[in-house]
Amino acid sequence: MPLTVLPFPIEDYEEIFSLWRQSEGLGLSEADSKEPLDRFLLQNPGTSFVARLDGRIVGTILTGHDGRRGYVYHVAVHRDYRRRGVERRLVERALKALHEAGISKCHLFVFPDNPGGMVFWKSLGWEERTDLKVFSRILDEEGERSRFHRP
Repeated sequence: MPLTVLPFPIEDYEEIFSLWRQSEGLGLSEADSKEPLDRFLLQNPGTSFVARLDGRIVGTILTGHDGRRGYVYHVAVHRDYRRRGVERRLVERALKALHEAGISKCHLFVFPDNPGGMVFWKSLGWEERTDLKVFSRILDEEGERSRFHRP
C-alpha cells in the first residue's frame, strides 16, 4: 500500500501523541493535550496532515495560521520511515494548504539542540532568523511549567 497524506484526524490522537513522544527534537506541552489540539484543528481546518502507510500513522505535521502568517509545529516521522521523503511530502502539502488559505509567509521553531532539524529545514529553503528572539508567557493563574514542557 502506498504512502498517503491525509487530513489530521483527532480521532487518532493517542497514536499521534505516541509518535510525538518518541520523536527527538519535539517539545510537548499541555497545549498538545487532546482538547486544545482539537480546538487548534477546528480553528485551522485543512492545514494539518498525517502520513499513513499500511494503515499506520508514520508522520505528522501540525500547521495553522493567524490570518497573516503560517506556523508549522510538530513535524514528526517515525524513525523507521525517515529519509524516504515523508517529511518533504508533509511539508509540501501543509504549505500548499496555507498558500490556498491566502498565507504568504510561514514560520517555525527549532530547538537549538536539534541540529538535524536545522539541517532539514535549511535543505528545504527555510532561512534561520537571527534578528529576533521569541518570548513566551504562561497564562494560567499559577504560572507553573507544564508537565509536558521541554526543560
